[in-house]
Amino acid sequence: MSDALLSVRDLKVHFPIGRGLLGRSAGSVRALDGVSLELRAGETLGIVGESGCGKSTLGRAILHLIKPTAGNVIWLGRSLHDLDATALRKERRNMQIIFQDPLASLDPRMTVGQIIARPLKTFEPALGKTETERRVLAAMQEVGLAPEMVRRYPHEFSGGQCQRIGIARAMILRPKLVVCDEPVSALDVSIQAQIINLLRRLQREHGLALLFISHNLGVVRHISHRVLVLYLGRVMEVADRDAFFARPLHPYSRALISAIPVPDPKAERARQRIVLQGDLPSPFDPPVGCRFCTRCPRATERCHREEPALLDQGAGHLAACHYAGEG
Repeated sequence: MSDALLSVRDLKVHFPIGRGLLGRSAGSVRALDGVSLELRAGETLGIVGESGCGKSTLGRAILHLIKPTAGNVIWLGRSLHDLDATALRKERRNMQIIFQDPLASLDPRMTVGQIIARPLKTFEPALGKTETERRVLAAMQEVGLAPEMVRRYPHEFSGGQCQRIGIARAMILRPKLVVCDEPVSALDVSIQAQIINLLRRLQREHGLALLFISHNLGVVRHISHRVLVLYLGRVMEVADRDAFFARPLHPYSRALISAIPVPDPKAERARQRIVLQGDLPSPFDPPVGCRFCTRCPRATERCHREEPALLDQGAGHLAACHYAGEG
C-alpha cells in the first residue's frame, strides 16, 4: 500500500533463555519470527490466533514497548528504529494502546480525572488546569462516562466502565493509531458489543487506524476491515475480512473459523468442526518446514521439509501454504 500509515517489515522478537554455567545462552524463544504488515488510516486490521502465537508481542513491538530483535517499523514514513529516545517519545502521542484487563491497567491510587489527564501531563505539560479539566470532561463524555464520575477511583466502576476510562485515556491526545490488545476478552458479551460499537464510532469520527488483537473471531469479523492470522510467530494468512471468512485458504484459518459458534442450535449441531490435534509447539524449538505442519491434517513430506512463502493467491489474499485453497 503506497498510502500506508504503518508498515512493518520482517519484524522479529526473540527472548533469550537464561545462560548456562559457562555464560552461554541456551537459545531463544522466537515470539515473532519475521512478521510484515501494513495499515492505512481509518482501517482496522484484526490480528488473530491461539494464545501464545505472538499477537500481544506484535502490538507491543510495533509501539517499541518491546525492543524488536530485527526488522523495521515505518511510521508515517519514518523508521522508528532510527529515532532516539526523545524523538520516539514524541511519536508515541500518536500511537496509543488499550489493554486487555480494564481494571489492572488503571492506577488504583488515582482518580478517573487524573488517569485520563496523565497523557496531557506527559505530552502537554504547559497546558493550564482549566483547559486540562475541560479536555478530560470532553473525553469522558465522548466515551459515555458522566462528568460527576471524574473524582471517583477505578475500584468504584464496572469492567466495562473501566475499559471506557482506558479508551478515554488513549483518545485524549487524538492519536492516529490505537493498538487494542484483546480489549473486550474480560467483559460480558453485552458489554463487549458496547465497547466494539464505541471503538467503531471513534474510528469513524477521528479517522483512527486500529490494530485489533483478539482470539475471538466473531468479534474480529464485526470490527475488522482486514484479518491477519498468526501462528507461532509467523503470518499464515492475510485477507480482506469478507474474503477471509467466505473462503479461508490456510488450514489453520479454517480450523479457527470452524470454532466460531453458530446462533442456530440445529445448525450448530449439524456442522462439522475442524479439531486440531496436539498442542501449540514451543516457540523455543519450532517445527522444521511449515510451522503448522505438526498439527495440519493435510501436511505432506514437503510441508515438514520446506517452509512455505507468504504469497498472493489473488486479489491481495495472501497465504503461507504449499497447498493454499485446496480441499
